[in-house]
Order: sequence, then C-alpha cells, then structure tokens
Amino acid sequence: MSDGTGRGWDRDRERDRAADGADRDRAADGTKRDPDRAGGGEPDRAGGGERDQPPWDPALTRADALLLARVSEAAGRARLGRRQATYRPRLAEPGRRWAGLAGARHLLRGDREGAGTGPIDRLDLYERGLTVAVDGRIHVVRYDTTVVRRRRALSAQGLTRAHVLVDLDGERIVLRCGDFGEPEVWGPQIHRSVADAQVPMALAALTRGERVDFGPVWLTRAELGSRGTTLRWAQVQRIEILKGSVAVRTAGRWQVWGSVASGIPNLCVLRTLAEYLTAAERDED
Repeated sequence: MSDGTGRGWDRDRERDRAADGADRDRAADGTKRDPDRAGGGEPDRAGGGERDQPPWDPALTRADALLLARVSEAAGRARLGRRQATYRPRLAEPGRRWAGLAGARHLLRGDREGAGTGPIDRLDLYERGLTVAVDGRIHVVRYDTTVVRRRRALSAQGLTRAHVLVDLDGERIVLRCGDFGEPEVWGPQIHRSVADAQVPMALAALTRGERVDFGPVWLTRAELGSRGTTLRWAQVQRIEILKGSVAVRTAGRWQVWGSVASGIPNLCVLRTLAEYLTAAERDED
C-alpha cells in the first residue's frame, strides 16, 4: 500500500526485486523457496546435501543466497565453467543448519598455522575446478594447475582419508572424506578431473624430451625411475597402490617406490601416464 509519497510503491518494488533475485540465486543453486512448506525445509539437489533439512528460515536462506553469489563470482573470475555439483557438510543435530559431524571441527588448513580453520560451508565442483567456502572465505582451485595428494588426516572419529589440494593462492586445502556425504563420488571425480586437465600437458612435455617429476618418482618418454632405480617402459608390467604405497611390478616381482601417505603429488596423473606409456611400449613391440 502506498503512503501517498511514492515511498510505499518503492518499497514494494524493491521487495519484489529482492525476491526475484533470491529466486534466481536459488535456481542457480538447484534449490527454490516453497512458502507452503513451512516445516519441510528445502529440497536437496543431487550431489551430497542432506535431504532432511530443518524448517525454512528466511535469514539462513538469504545467507545461503549471498554465499552462492560470492562462490559464483569467484568461480567466474577463475573461469571454472559450469557448476556440476554442490556438496554441503552433514547435519549434526536439529536446529543447526550446516554443522560438523557429531560436533567435530572441520578444518581447512592453509600453509600458515591457524589459517583457514573452521567449519566448511560448501564444496562446489565445476568443469575446470572447484571452490570451497570456509569462514567467509572462498578458496578456488583449478584442475590444470593444482597439486592433489592423498593422505590420512585426524578427525573427531580418528584417522580418516583426505584429499589435499593447492588453491590459486598457494594454500593447501584439506577435504576429509567425512566432511561431506558421498566421498566415494566427489573424491574420485576430483582426481579424474585433475588427470584429464594435466595429462595432455604432461604428455606434451614428455614428447619434447622433458622429465616429469612426482615427488620421489619421475618419468620420461623412455624410462621410469625413483631414487637410484631406473626402468625402461618395456620392463614395467603394472603400477599399483599396495597397502598405501606406490608399487611397480617388473620381472614378476613388486618394487615399492614411495608411500602415498608421504604425499606423492598428482598420483592420478602419474598412473594415467604410466598406463599410457606402458601400453604404447607394448604396441610398438
């Protein structure tokens, strides 16, 4: 209703504009507001969110919309492409929107002690990278430039598997498998995406005669080596991860060349290159 000065009409127009913007943000995030579901919460999109949400809260929804806008802006600046999936932390108890598992503190550690600690708000996977929101900060990772490692990390439940990546600012991002639902989906997807982005560049370097290093393991177009051991690709039968270590099978026996727990970088790229080069060697024979 107008108060005769035009301010009432302006307020109505601003309110409608804000509602339209919030709806657009929710649509981009795969969610939408349903005013008739006052006790039903928000529907979950495929990708790891919990389906049992607390009642809809306008303040929380607004906060989610603002966070989504910042995530989308950061992803746009880094040219990550289209969003593919969103994962949010599990619910701890009714009445808390997104919280740690059983009251655990989810940590996002940077290179400096104490940097980036706190509960992770969301993980978004894109075509060419990912974003992680924590403590009001958006960390951006590109698949073609990051380093990803597998390791064990402490959590409230004890030791758990984790994926450690490097963001565009050079800080380490620790994603524990208990941070979000469906770690069997988002974990392998991240490693596949890193391999897809970096294997072509590594193959080009090998074709130029360069050596590509993966921590203690290195390879060239003709050889694979680690420390004092060198093998030609014709000698390599398989490369596997056995009991947490990188093992190379040659002449009917296994050689252990490095521990995954020690943080071999981009193991997914190493394995893909090794499979390609051993197959190429067999084809030439």
